Amino acid sequence: MPRRGGTKRSTWWVLIGLALFMAVVVYRSFQIAGYQCEVCITFRGNSVCRTVEGARESDAHMAAITNVCAGLASGVTDSMACERTEPTRVQCAALN
Repeated sequence: MPRRGGTKRSTWWVLIGLALFMAVVVYRSFQIAGYQCEVCITFRGNSVCRTVEGARESDAHMAAITNVCAGLASGVTDSMACERTEPTRVQCAALN
């Protein structure tokens, strides 16, 4: 018969590891973003604006472009063409 004490101990270590992982995920999700960017793009006659927050200005800017094009384009080729389109409006600001 195997010892049951070792199984209990390893179960506790797995539970502690899982709890620590979940704590890190929750902590990171509540961190305040550093920049907010609003981007507007007109693509094939349709215009959409989106506002996105990110840790860096470049991250927020690129995420806003991707978000806008997700609503304007259909398919990979359209998405790539949309992302290369010059935005009609870009407004980024620090949140801190």
